[in-house]
Amino acid sequence: MDLALVVSTLGRVDRLRRLLESLDGRLVAGDELVVVAQRNAHEVEELVAAFDAGGARVVVTTSEPGAANGRNHGVDALNGDDPLLVFPNDTTWFPAATVELLRALPDDLRAGAMTVIDEHGPKFSLPAEGTPLDRWNVWSVIEMGLLIRRREFDAIGGFDPALGTGAPTPWQAGEATDLLLRMAARRPELARSFGWLPRAVHVGGIADAHGLEAAARRHKLRAYGRGLGLVVTRWRYPAGWRLAFVGGGLAFGLRHRRDYALLDGWWVFLGRLEGVLGRTLGRAVRTTAVVR
Repeated sequence: MDLALVVSTLGRVDRLRRLLESLDGRLVAGDELVVVAQRNAHEVEELVAAFDAGGARVVVTTSEPGAANGRNHGVDALNGDDPLLVFPNDTTWFPAATVELLRALPDDLRAGAMTVIDEHGPKFSLPAEGTPLDRWNVWSVIEMGLLIRRREFDAIGGFDPALGTGAPTPWQAGEATDLLLRMAARRPELARSFGWLPRAVHVGGIADAHGLEAAARRHKLRAYGRGLGLVVTRWRYPAGWRLAFVGGGLAFGLRHRRDYALLDGWWVFLGRLEGVLGRTLGRAVRTTAVVR
């Protein structure tokens, strides 16, 4: 199994260094690493130049803003016609054996997901192996845990660049969910054979609120909520479920007390409501989720 790791980064060299160190010497001929630096390209090139690629092809390029844009551009820069695509963030890192376990996956795996673990534990618990992907469990898959072969990715049109962090729209999340829902609609056999990998195959990351002050944290929650709310409406989830999804945002701070304050739920609710309505509420709303 050839691996193709596509990293879209704002040029945060200090964070990207940990990712590269976790991959140092672990890639092999046939693998590819593409780093799409949307800022600080020169510093990123210098960092990547010191990386032990182990015979893998390594490319540093750039793209228009937006993580989805960067990932799509990174896939376009690959040479391999059907490697297994992995989309680590610049804050992602690979524990010992994960790369080797991915390379050992059966060749008939066309799409799947692995666990993402931050400082508090798994971000989501994945369904049992053999469970078909559907519109309810698709929410367990986030970008850095997504695995998909390039031919399938290309066939369904890649990520929607109007969704996700840094997109030039208010809809700052939901690109992996939207991609997989399109895949399931167009290629139901891939949904039936979707590979939920065991927890031993996982990547490390950081919590969404890591390092953020209250105002920035709430802005990010609202922006992410807008993107998810738009996906819920785009894919015509039942009206009652949508209502529960929006209203449930108010309890977000209560359910996630380790990282969030009780009143943070208001911003999740507001963002989800904006997404379901398809418009922002209020004046001078900054739409991008992150600026750092």
